[in-house]
Amino acid sequence: MIEGNNIVDIPSFYREINRVFMHGENWEIGQSLDAFNDMLYGGFGIIQGSDTIRFIWKNFKKNKMDLGFETTKAFYIEKLQTPSRFNTDLIRKWLDALEKGMGKTFFEIVIDIIESHGNIELIEE
Repeated sequence: MIEGNNIVDIPSFYREINRVFMHGENWEIGQSLDAFNDMLYGGFGIIQGSDTIRFIWKNFKKNKMDLGFETTKAFYIEKLQTPSRFNTDLIRKWLDALEKGMGKTFFEIVIDIIESHGNIELIEE
């Protein structure tokens, strides 16, 4: 169960994911959507295979706002500050789409990732 009151921004999203899903591990996933997706495939943390998982997300609507447009825009702008680490052309494309109302927010990307795993049932509370 994800406690949405613990989430106010992207770093706190990953802290909460690690608190819940990496319980018992001596390491945590980094702040990466690829790492989050890999974790949901299982094999480490509490997901150990393709068992059906009930992913209960409390305060879902609050987090939709917390990880929404403004947070996503700031996330992309921050990445543009380190062009040696990120594909800035791609990030500018994503930022442009977001600002035109056609891009996805960080929250929407997270939901897409969760829903791409057929063994995970997302429950919004």
